[in-house]
Amino acid sequence: MCGIVGLFLKDKALEPQLGALLSEMLVTMTERGPDSAGIAIYGAPVAGRAKITVQSAEPERVFPGLEAALAEASDGSASVAVKSTHAVITLDAARLAPVRAALAAMGGIKVTGTGEAVEIFKEVGLPGDVIARFDIPAMAGSHGIGHTRMATESAVTTMGAHPFSTGADQCLVHNGSLSNHNGLRRMLRRKGMSFETENDTEVAAAYLTAEMAGGKNLGQALEGALEDLDGFYTFVVGTRSGFGVLRDPIACKPAVMAETGRYVAFGSEYRALSGLPGIDTARVWEPEPATVYFWEH
Repeated sequence: MCGIVGLFLKDKALEPQLGALLSEMLVTMTERGPDSAGIAIYGAPVAGRAKITVQSAEPERVFPGLEAALAEASDGSASVAVKSTHAVITLDAARLAPVRAALAAMGGIKVTGTGEAVEIFKEVGLPGDVIARFDIPAMAGSHGIGHTRMATESAVTTMGAHPFSTGADQCLVHNGSLSNHNGLRRMLRRKGMSFETENDTEVAAAYLTAEMAGGKNLGQALEGALEDLDGFYTFVVGTRSGFGVLRDPIACKPAVMAETGRYVAFGSEYRALSGLPGIDTARVWEPEPATVYFWEH
C-alpha cells in the first residue's frame, strides 16, 4: 500500500503555489506509506540549460567542493544549489554527458533526476519531514508528482524511494507490484539501460524510457505497458510537458481524479484532492482500468 499524488496546472496563475498544493496533497497520504517519500517538480526550463538533481549520504563532505570538482567537465558552466541531502546542479545542456560521467567517477553521489525542467527530491521518512527538509512548499512549477511508500518489494533506502527517473525529464510513481520485473530488467539491460536498485518501479520507469527512445510517445508507451507489464499497478508519469495516468486491467489499486479549468489532479484517495481550490465544482471520477490518460502543455 502506497500513496500517490499528481497535479497538472492549466492556469499559470497557480504555478507559484504548485509546491505548496502538492505538499498538502502528499501529507494526506501519510498513512498509506510511512517508509519514504518523494516529489518531482517541473519548473520553467531555461533555453540551453539543464539540471541534475543529486543525493549524497554525506552532503557535508561531498557538496562544498562539488562545483569546483565539476568545473572542467562542465566547462565552468555548473552551479550547485544545496538542499539538505540533495543538490541541484545547473549547467550548459551541451555539457550534460561529461558532467554525468564525472559524477559517476566521484562516488558517494547518486543522481535522482536530469533534464531541462525536473527536480526530484526523495528520502527515507514521513512525507511531512521530507517536504520540510527540501522546502517543497516554496517551489513553483507547472506540474508535479509525489509518492509515499510502504515497501513490499525491496529495501527502504533513499534510492528505493519514488519517483524513479530513468530518462531526461521523465519520472514515474507507482502503487502496486510487478511480477515480471526481473525478466524485464534483464531485457532492458541488454538494450543499454542501467539500474540503481532492485525496485520493480525502476523497471517500469526504464521500460517507458526505452519505449520512448524507440520512437513512441508517452501514450503509446503506456499502451505497450498494458501488454508487457504483469502485475497490479497504478502509474502516474511526468514528462517535460505532460502528466499521464495508467491503471492495470484489474485496477485493484485505488485512484481518483479531478479536473477543473485550472488543473488536473490525481490522488490515491479523494482526501488528497479535498483541499485543492475549486474542488467542490470539479469533475471527479475514478480512472478506468487499462485506459491511458494524458495531459500536455
